[in-house]
Amino acid sequence: MAAPALSLEIKISDEVFIATALLQRENPHRQDLTVDEIVSRVSAENLHGRLRPGVRTHVSQHCVANKEPNPGIHRILYATGTGTRRLLRSTDDVHPARTGKIWPSPDEIPSKYHDLIDWGRKQYGSGGDGSNRWLGGILEMRGLGRELWKDEDPDEYVRRLRENWD
Repeated sequence: MAAPALSLEIKISDEVFIATALLQRENPHRQDLTVDEIVSRVSAENLHGRLRPGVRTHVSQHCVANKEPNPGIHRILYATGTGTRRLLRSTDDVHPARTGKIWPSPDEIPSKYHDLIDWGRKQYGSGGDGSNRWLGGILEMRGLGRELWKDEDPDEYVRRLRENWD
């Protein structure tokens, strides 16, 4: 297939986002997609003019938010299982070393795909950084158990608890 007439050089990560978002929008009943399905859709969209060898690696590793970076740090996809992916949700846990992009920049993708960014943000939130989810749980515990030492000095309470320690 001949290369499409594009005025920009599209990044593999943006191709991965576009292919995944298109598949998920077309299949709203599906919880996730296979790596092969996403790679095939990148090939079918043909935004670069050919399927680049790095596409599979990006879908499998470089764009996967809940995997340790190796070396890619994008946060576009979420691994739901072995060989299955979906777009990252704002509530998903993210590997702490993943700090890369979640969404393509509109000026770096063809205009006919711009609506996918808005659709994705509406469907999946602004993206996950992992900290909101687990930190939120910790913050919800604030004050939990305060009735245990309600009428007691905190230092005395701790001393009393430690009395029988060896």
